[in-house]
Amino acid sequence: MNKAVFVDKDGTLIKDVPYNIKPELISFEDGVMDGLRVLKQYAFLLVIISNQSGIAHGYFTEDEFLNVKEAISEQLATNRISLDGFYYCPHHPDGLSAEYQSICSCRKPKPGMILQAARDLNIDLYSSWMIGDILDDVEAGNRGGCKTILINNGNETKWRLSTQRTPDHVAGNFFEAALFILNNPVKQFTTHEQKLG
Repeated sequence: MNKAVFVDKDGTLIKDVPYNIKPELISFEDGVMDGLRVLKQYAFLLVIISNQSGIAHGYFTEDEFLNVKEAISEQLATNRISLDGFYYCPHHPDGLSAEYQSICSCRKPKPGMILQAARDLNIDLYSSWMIGDILDDVEAGNRGGCKTILINNGNETKWRLSTQRTPDHVAGNFFEAALFILNNPVKQFTTHEQKLG
């Protein structure tokens, strides 16, 4: 099975410009390129996990968001970094259209996107990590069975802590988070061990 690092998009991968659909406004957070590159070197799959309620609220269309998704992938490719997956939740309970107005299983802090990626990409969640900038990211990762890192860059303002919302580590930036992952490997279960467990 594969090991992965799940990465939140806004505020973790790229600077948070609320409801942005303009590729020219995309800029990456400090340490992201170096961090992603070193994680790839150590055979981690890189998977983006992102809430995109702006689609449900009608701030932009799904096609417009997909243009942003493509622009992010292209900028990463320019830096010799390839993503292995990009999952997003377009839903919100207060969405404007029936298509996206939903109490879904994919919107963080629920772990639906992580679990779907694990099925699609044969990921061992026990040996994988979730990196985010708010505690909803941490909760999604913990509920999905991953280890978790919170990047404390000021984006979390409510600090509603609980067992599920407590990260395994707090980092100052993405590269620091990547180094912590590399220095604290999680032993992968073998199929035999999983059956015994």
